[in-house]
Parts: sequence; C-alpha cells; structure tokens
Amino acid sequence: MTSLLTNNGAMVALQTLKSVNASLSETQGQISTGKKVDNAKQNAAVWAISKTMESDVNGFKSVQESLALGESTVAVARQATETVTDLLGEIKTRIVSAQGDNVDRTKLQNEITSLRDQIGSVVGAAQFNGLNLVDGNTSSTQILSSLDRASNGTVSSSTITVNGQNLSQGGYTAKNTFSTTVASGGASVSTAGDTFSMTIDGAGTGTIGLNGTDTLAAGDSVSISIAGKTASYTVTADDIVGGGDVEEIAATGLKAAIDGLNIAGLTVEYNASGTPAADQLTFNNTGPTDITISGQFTNSNSGGLGALAAINVSNLSGAQAALGSIETMITTSINASAAFGTVESRISIQKDFVSNLSDSVKSGIGSLVDADMEETSARLQALQVQQQLATQSLSIANQGPQQLLSLFR
Repeated sequence: MTSLLTNNGAMVALQTLKSVNASLSETQGQISTGKKVDNAKQNAAVWAISKTMESDVNGFKSVQESLALGESTVAVARQATETVTDLLGEIKTRIVSAQGDNVDRTKLQNEITSLRDQIGSVVGAAQFNGLNLVDGNTSSTQILSSLDRASNGTVSSSTITVNGQNLSQGGYTAKNTFSTTVASGGASVSTAGDTFSMTIDGAGTGTIGLNGTDTLAAGDSVSISIAGKTASYTVTADDIVGGGDVEEIAATGLKAAIDGLNIAGLTVEYNASGTPAADQLTFNNTGPTDITISGQFTNSNSGGLGALAAINVSNLSGAQAALGSIETMITTSINASAAFGTVESRISIQKDFVSNLSDSVKSGIGSLVDADMEETSARLQALQVQQQLATQSLSIANQGPQQLLSLFR
C-alpha cells in the first residue's frame, strides 16, 4: 500500500543514510587523528587504560633522566678511585725503593708528599652536579630507577642505593696501636706506631701485639693484609660499653677474620694471658714459602686514606712499616673502584631496561588505540560508495508518492 502521509521507503533509506554518514564521519576522524579510540566516548575502558599507560611513559622519561644523572655521577667517582689506585701504586714504588740502604730517602719522601697532594686534588674534584661520592661527605645517595604499578593500580618508586666511599685524608690521628713485637723462626718485623710489616720465612713464626699505649675507641679499626687478602675488625660502641679489654676484643675479632681468609699454610694463635703475651697474635707459617703480613690502624675520624699523612720513609723502619700501610690503602681504593663499577653496571642495565620498557608500553598503547590505516582507508572508500547508494535510494523513495499523480490524470 502506498501512502501519501507515510513514506516507509523514504524513512528506511533516511535511516540507512544517517548510519552510513555516522560511520563515514567516524572513519574520517580515525584517518585525521590516526586513532581508533580518541576519547572516552568511543571506548571508555580502552581510553582509560591508554591514558594510564601514557602517564607511566611520561614517568619513565623522568626515570631515564635520573638514571643518566646517576650513571654520570658514579662514573666520575669510579674514574677518581681508579686514578687514586694508580697514584697509590706510584707511592708504593717509592716505598719499595726506600727499603734499600743506598737511596736518597729525602727525595723519595718528597715524591710521596707530591703524590699524596695529587690524590687530594683528585678526590676533591671528583664531583658531578655538586655531588662527590669519594670525599667522605656523602654516606649514600638514592637514584630513582623505576616506577612500579601494582595490580590494584597503586604506584610506587624503586631506587638504587649508591654508597659513598671515603678516600679523604682528613681526620687522621696516629696511635701507638701495635706493641713491641716478638719474632722467631726467621720472622722479620718492623713497626711504626700504627702500622707494621712482617715477613715470616717458611716454617717460621712471628708475633704482633695490639696492647699499645693508646686505647682503641669506638669506630677505630685494625686491618691485616696477608697474601693479597685483607681481614679487619672495627671496634664498636658495645665493645666499649661492655667494660672489657678493648684490645683483647679487637685481637679476638681480628683472629676470627684472619681465620676466615683460609690462607694456605698459615695458622694464627691468640691467648689473652700467658704465652704469647696479652692481646698478641702469633702467626705460624707452616708452608715452605715466605708470607708477608702487614697491618694498618685507622682511627674512627679518619678518611680511608688518612694514614697517608703518617707515611714517612726518611728512615728504614718507617719505610718498612709503610709497606703495610700502603697495601691497606690500595685495597681500600680498589674496593671502592669495584663497588662503583658494580653499581654503575647496574645503573646502565636498568637504564637500558627502562628504555626498552617504555618502548614496549608505547607499542602496547598503540595496539589499543591506533587505527589500522590500511583497513580504515578501505572502509572509507566502501562507506563513500554506500553513502552514494543511500542517497540515491532516498531520492527514489521520495519519488514514489509522485507516481500516484498519474492515477488522477
């Protein structure tokens, strides 16, 4: 039935045209923006996820900047410690030269003083953006390394801790820490107050005491270097509060640390009273080769290289004792370099990871909201054809009632 009042064909054609026009408008929007989800109206859930991830990507940029700054700071500190290690090696060569008799120890001491001042310059200049990790003024610093989003949506930050290394020369106070020594069985010992050096021949014995004239205080430490390995003991406040013999406690702790080194052919004996004398350590070399043992005292207020000021090779005993002192400081510097190298490597790995993570998140966001341009352009052409057909259909439907006029002619 054809009605003059209701043109059902035109209504259907019009709704089809509106639908095609809406799809065409959406497709044209995707082409112009490059996104299939550009606002919350189009897909609220996907849009919300994409915006959350985009905020994380912006956060990763700050993390990368923090890691780059931290890596540069640690790299400067590592370079400084490596330079200090080289300079300490130069000082060691002068100390070794001073072991002989026919040498000019005054000139050697002047060279050591010059190298010591150069070390001070290196340590003082080892800063990046005002942060110096080797002068003893920074115990530790935190480097922002990551943003972590939990399943419930909460965000927390992660950091990498960089411990400062004290290679300063300040605050050193010499103490007569090592007592008169007893040597037997081919042991050669030299002491200079707070340092000692001892070479024990094969199947020999040497004894060194900690019962010097000065009392150890909390924070003071004594280290022993044996065959390239180092053992140490640091006096604690509890050692002092306990009211016991501090030197005895230090000797006991030092013996335990030396035993932990597991040096082949070496045993250490300790007896608080009797033989050997109180607070003394006896080293027994049961092997066929000589063992060189050196000791270094460091007081609680001194920097890691504080004992440099006490090195004096102007006489043979001082030169011999300086061997133990320089070995301890070289070990300190090497340990600092290793510590910085380890954390610098970790920062570099984390920086690369954050960069790759940021790229992966961006890719994930793109898969959610970016338009497939090949598909979209094909759809655009199809919709344009449909629009033309819908327009033609509407025109035909509107012409239907006019056909009734021929019945009234």
